[in-house]
Amino acid sequence: MQVQDPGFIALHGRASSAILELAPGEAPLWRYWGPRLPDDARPPGPMRDSRPPASFSLNHDQPLSAFPTFGVGWFGQSALIAHRAGRDFAQAFTETEVFWIEPERRVELTLIDPVARLSVRVCLALDPVSDVLTLSSRLTNDGPEDLEVHWLAAAVLPLPPLASHVGYVSGRHNGEFQPCEDRLGHALWRRENRRGITSHDAFPGAIVREAGATQETGLVYGAQLAWSGNHAQMIERLEDDLFQWQLGEWFAPGEVRLSPGASLATPEVLATVSSAGRGGVARNFHAVIRARMTWTGGTMRPRPTHLNTWEGVYFNHDEATMKALANVAAELGLERFVLDDGWFHRRDNDRLGLGDWRADARKYPHGLGPLAAHVTALGLEFGLWVEPEMVNPDSDLYRAHPDWALRIEGRPQLTARNQLVLDVARPEVAEHLFTQLAALLESLPIGYLKWDHNRDLTTAGGPDGKARHRVQTLAFYALLQRIRAAFPNVEIESCAGGGGRIDAGVLRHTHRVWTSDCIDAVSRVAIQRGFLQYFPPEIMGAHVGASPAHSTGRSQTLAFRAAVALPGHFGVELDAAALTAADRTDLAVWIALQKSLRDRLHGGQVWLGDAGDSLLWQAHGKAEDLVLFVYRMAPSALRQMPSVSLPMLDATRPYRVRRIDPSSPGSRASATTATFAGLEGDGLVVDGAWLSAAGLIMPPMKAETCAIFTVTAR
Repeated sequence: MQVQDPGFIALHGRASSAILELAPGEAPLWRYWGPRLPDDARPPGPMRDSRPPASFSLNHDQPLSAFPTFGVGWFGQSALIAHRAGRDFAQAFTETEVFWIEPERRVELTLIDPVARLSVRVCLALDPVSDVLTLSSRLTNDGPEDLEVHWLAAAVLPLPPLASHVGYVSGRHNGEFQPCEDRLGHALWRRENRRGITSHDAFPGAIVREAGATQETGLVYGAQLAWSGNHAQMIERLEDDLFQWQLGEWFAPGEVRLSPGASLATPEVLATVSSAGRGGVARNFHAVIRARMTWTGGTMRPRPTHLNTWEGVYFNHDEATMKALANVAAELGLERFVLDDGWFHRRDNDRLGLGDWRADARKYPHGLGPLAAHVTALGLEFGLWVEPEMVNPDSDLYRAHPDWALRIEGRPQLTARNQLVLDVARPEVAEHLFTQLAALLESLPIGYLKWDHNRDLTTAGGPDGKARHRVQTLAFYALLQRIRAAFPNVEIESCAGGGGRIDAGVLRHTHRVWTSDCIDAVSRVAIQRGFLQYFPPEIMGAHVGASPAHSTGRSQTLAFRAAVALPGHFGVELDAAALTAADRTDLAVWIALQKSLRDRLHGGQVWLGDAGDSLLWQAHGKAEDLVLFVYRMAPSALRQMPSVSLPMLDATRPYRVRRIDPSSPGSRASATTATFAGLEGDGLVVDGAWLSAAGLIMPPMKAETCAIFTVTAR
């Protein structure tokens, strides 16, 4: 709900509210963002009536506004840093126009600075379903000269004095989404990314909690920037003990210069607040990400299980081998076959062929058509790996167009994975890439593209010598949009050496992300839990890999590897043809189980918990119909196993609890008590109040095993 009031702007969601004060002669002032208020709740009066002048302060007090600016009384971080050849460096908005857009439940504030001759449109919309506040800004140069922009905040959010800690995820290739937390204090907290893509180490979002908040209790705020390029966020304590939180793009020097009349639009920020802890924030994010994604037919179909060829064969392709792998994939019950890197011209290693998107005649003498026909005849979808934005110096494309790669004149072109980055913002490059991809999609029955990006951006200059980071991201989005418009039935996965390009911006144009190149099951538990703080499980690529794992050298049982992959968008990535008969049988059982559960695993809510003693759990579905995973990560230090409390259950209802995982022999302790034997059979009926407060008593479990239960209300 949104409420119009002569002095205030009030946006009300399901469990949160946002209120700004319309003060004359300045930008609207932030008064509140937090748990839901009554529709008619208002401050007792204007903000300045309760803020007497402080010593050594300006006579005109300056509280936090929706868009604070430097130079005219605001000493905190500015939402805009811009100038005209050194002039108009200070801005102050003295006029505000308010537009309510009822069908979209959105308010647009046009802030006007007639002195600096610029305006900013700030948009806010609070979705009643997800309880997520979507914010963005758009700067227009209303002056007669160019305006150079160094910073433009996409969102300025207020945080209360009780905000004590900021949680975020960091990491690296093969180790994404690692949880970190810093204590907020008087020093500025800031995170930046200058890698040109979202990055493995600096995700563009965070969560802020009050002291004592937990996974499912306490006040927690969250925000994430929907952008796949350079970015920055900062949290700053203000003089009234509030905090401001800004998020936006990071601009390279000279990257943004607005000509007279030109505008600059920011990406959107998705922000939410929950009194149900970190889990409440995560579930709100899941809801809004689902609402923003677009699917053929309007709704997501069940996520097809698939076989990816990469860790099974790497570059060692030939038609017979791939047909044999497809045969095994069909026998296992998988639904999609994805031909990964190694299929195109001269691609024997990562030094050759990127940019030459035609089948290698040595490996596929008749092209990919016979393999694709074989795959689809088996009832499988055919998917293909591509890396359109990249080029190897040793390729026909680069020899023909060396100037198409991003470069800075006089600087060496730095390679990573032996490749350079194409300047996709050049129209002729974008047209070439679309033509190449369209030729593949028109000639083959491709239903799925795995779209990779295996390096960061360096020397990212264009023909004019200016930075191209921002326009490269926009050109990438435009190419995705064009492909999807021309081939609406093709699904696209975003990959960048694993999780290097995962964000709410790329998910406007894609259907799945590759969470990490690491598919070691122990590592994946932490990676996937970090991912689930911001994104829903059905887009989380999760594969059963080989043992030992190629990224770590560690070994786990097939049962544990499958159980870790089960909650996400499930796949298999190993040499399936080399599996023993017993492993094939076991893997087929796990695949069948995933397909039987995916309606509950995907589309419902997710709860995460830590029972102590190296027991981690997560539950998927609805509170009355859950699938519960309990992972034992290390040997128990206790004589008796701890219980797992399920706070989401209705205390007034009984629940049937049944263990369903097809664990391999030897990994599951024998059912030595009547209680555990009951869980193994038809299940036990337990009061919801008991499960919520005292918890589900866990059977003995060995290290690196998983117990899976259904918990269903009666």
